[in-house]
This record gives sequence, C-alpha cells and structure tokens, in this order.
Amino acid sequence: MEFFLVGAAAFAVALVIFFPLGIQYRKKVAEKEIGSAEAEATRILNEAIRSAENKKREALVEAKEEILTARNEYEREVKERRADLQKQERRLQQKEESLDSKTENMERKEEAYTAKVSELESVRRKADELVAQQMSVLEKVSGFTADEAKDYLISKLQTEVTHEAAMKIKEIEAQLKDEADSRAREIIGLAIQRCAADHVAEVTVSVVPLPNDEMKGRIIGREGRNIRTLETLTGVDLIIDDTPEAITVSCFDPVRREIARLALEKLILDGRIHPARIEEMVESAKREVDATIKAEGERAVFESNVMGLHPELIKLLGRMKYRTSYGQNVLNHSIEVSHLAGLMAAEIGADVAQAKRAGLLHDLGKAVDHEVEGSHVTIGVELARKYKESREVIHAIHAHHGDVEAQTVVACLVQAADAISAARPGARRENLENYIKRLEKLEEITTSFQGVEKSYAIQAGREVRIIIKPELVSEDGMILLAREIAKKIEDEMEYPGQIKVHLLREVKAIEYAR
Repeated sequence: MEFFLVGAAAFAVALVIFFPLGIQYRKKVAEKEIGSAEAEATRILNEAIRSAENKKREALVEAKEEILTARNEYEREVKERRADLQKQERRLQQKEESLDSKTENMERKEEAYTAKVSELESVRRKADELVAQQMSVLEKVSGFTADEAKDYLISKLQTEVTHEAAMKIKEIEAQLKDEADSRAREIIGLAIQRCAADHVAEVTVSVVPLPNDEMKGRIIGREGRNIRTLETLTGVDLIIDDTPEAITVSCFDPVRREIARLALEKLILDGRIHPARIEEMVESAKREVDATIKAEGERAVFESNVMGLHPELIKLLGRMKYRTSYGQNVLNHSIEVSHLAGLMAAEIGADVAQAKRAGLLHDLGKAVDHEVEGSHVTIGVELARKYKESREVIHAIHAHHGDVEAQTVVACLVQAADAISAARPGARRENLENYIKRLEKLEEITTSFQGVEKSYAIQAGREVRIIIKPELVSEDGMILLAREIAKKIEDEMEYPGQIKVHLLREVKAIEYAR
C-alpha cells in the first residue's frame, strides 16, 4: 500500500515537471513545420512565376516568328503579282505594237485597192466606149439594131431546137415502147425469182399439249378460278373440250395468244397452278415476248442488210411479227418488199440501200395502228419523221399506197415491190383481214367508255370480256354500263348473230405478314 502511494506521488511529480516541456516541444515542432511549408510555398510560387515568364517569352518568340513568316509570304506574293503584272504589261505592249503595224498595213492596202479600183474604172469606161463603137459598126454593116439582131437569132435557134427536140422525143418514145414491156417483165421476174420467201398462214388458235388429261382439271381450278384468272390477265379464250391431252388458246391478237401459250407451258412445267403463280407466269411470258420482238426486229434488219436504224424502229419492226394483213405476215412482207425494191433498184441503177430501207419501213405504221388514230401510212410517216429518217424514205412511205404522188424513183420501186409481194398467189386472204378489223373495232368501242380498264374480244367476236375499274364503277353501275356498251355496239357495228357483253369487276386487297 505504501509502495503504491509512493509510485502515485512520483508519477504526479513527473507529470507536473514534463507536461510543460512536452507542450513546448510540440510548439517548436509545429513552428518548424509551418516555416518549412511557407518556404515550400514561396519556392513553388517563384517557380510558377519563372515558368510563366518563360512561356511568355516563348509565346512572344513564336508570335514574332509567325509574323516574320507571314511577312515573307506576303512579300513573295507581292513579288509574284508584280512579275505577272509586268508580263501582262509587256504582252499588251507587244499586242499594241502588232495592232499598230497591222493598221498601217491595212491602210497601205486600202490605198493600193483604191488606186486599183480607180484604174479599173478607167479601163471599164474605155472598154464600154470600144463596145459601143463596135456595136455601131455592126449595126451599120448588118442593117439590124442590137435588139432586132437578138430577136432574130433567138427565133431561129428556137425553131431549130424545137424541131430537133420533137424528132428526138419521137425516136425515144418509139424505142421505149419497144423495150419497156419486155424490160419491165424481165426485172420483175428476176426480182421475184431471186426473192422467194415462204410464209406460214396465220391462224387464230394455238394448241398447247398437256402431259395428261388430269392437268385440264388443275388448269380449270376450284370453281374455275384458275382459268378465269388466266383469261382475265391475257385476254384470250381457253377452249377445254374432249380433245385428248390438249388445250386450245383462241384469240385474234397473236401477241396475246403467244403470251397465253407461253404462260400455260410454264405453268404445266412448274406444276404449281394457282392465281398468284398464274400472274407471275403471265408477267414472265410478257417479258419473253418483248425479248422475241426485239430479236425479230434485229433479224429483219440483218436479213435485209439495212444498217443504222433507230433502236425504237427495230422494236416496231419486231412487233410486226405478230401483225397480219389480209392473212400475210407483215414483217415477212416488209422483208420481201425490201429485197424486191433493192433488186429492182440494182437493175435500173438507183440507190439500192435507200430502196431497201424504204421497203423495210413502208408498213411501219401497222405495228401501232391499233393503238394510234389514223391510217398506217400516216402513222408510218410520223414515226419515220420522229426517228429522223431521210426525206426520201419518208416520201416513199407516204406514197406507197398512192396517198401522195410518187416524186422519186425509190418511191416508185417501193410501190411496185409492195404490189408484187401482196399480189402473189396465196399471199393474202380478204376474209381474215375483215374478221380482225371487226374484232379490233369491237375492242375499240368497249374501251371508249369511262371506267373500262381493258377489253378482250373472244369466241371469234361473239363475246367481249371487259375488265372494270372497281374504284370508278360500282356493282349497280355495271348493269347500266353493260346496257350502254351493248347499245353502242348495236348502233356502230354490223355482225352476224349476237355479241355477249361480259363485265368483270374484281377488288383485291394485299397485305404482308412480317
């Protein structure tokens, strides 16, 4: 216990002695740290000032260098511009000197020309005086004045020339009468003999073979939807009868018939026959027919050796493959006329290339005469003029049916060649042409009504199938429209029996599930 008290007293005495000393020591340490911190701050501040001054000096140096560079660049540009200006001044000075010299030369030439003109005037006056003297001498010698002598000579020459011309004309006429008939027969016979082209008679039906009779039911489809879709899209009439493994495509328009035939063949090969697939195949067939039209036009150009035709004219020529005139294929007829005209031109020494070109293009209007108003001659002339054909070719087209009088040898040759090609036995059949014209007239009447999108004459003209625009004609309006069309057909056409007016109105809605 005593020991514990003694230790406590000693600790208290030590605490009293050392506590002030500790406080004093910490104070010194703190003062020392503050001094060092102030010194460090002073050092950092001085370094920042020195760094700022260095950067300032560097910036000033860079600015001075940039100013010096810009000044040098400016002085260089100024020197270049001064040099250019000096060159231009020298060039202008040289031009001015050249102009001065040319002006002096012109003045000297003008003075010389004036002197020569005055000299020529004096010479002319002397010549006139000499001519007058000679005329007076001649008048005294002949006893005629100048006008009387002129009239006498003219009348004498006229009498002699008239007599000689009449004798020459009689001689030429007699010679031509002896040779013309035999020569013409020889030229035409030679041309026909060297240009014998085979023509296939155009018919109004095409037969599509089937792999089996079961395919007929698939083509007809459920409730006839497939066959209706195909007939609506192509404008033909499909005849499905008891004929084994065959379907007949009937249409007066060979292009429609060909499109329908190709589409049917594609559908039979594909095997998937439904309305959507039929639309795809019809579009594919249309593209194939367009390609065939282009190829046929190029073939016609190649066969007739007519170069430099406009591409659109070549396409129009290809369309004539599907056009007939009195049963004669118009494209083959045009090629034949081209050859005949060229051969006859070679025989008589005319322009062969121009004759062949005019012969190939003479029926050009028939390619679009069912789409454009006017005769095929007028349409052909407009097309040839549109595609920059020569004036001689346009005139030959215009004159090949006698619409205007033929003024050139080529036009006469094209007339003759056209008549030869059309007049040969079996070339044309009048009944087929009238039949096709009647069907075209029927379609023209039906498409003239508002709200009609397309119309197709089928069943040899006993029925006309009309596609109506649903947004323009309502279901009730179809009845009135059908009566109006039938009435107009009765008023404007002559036909045997009766014509069925069949209106179709179809509304489609298409959407895609994504």
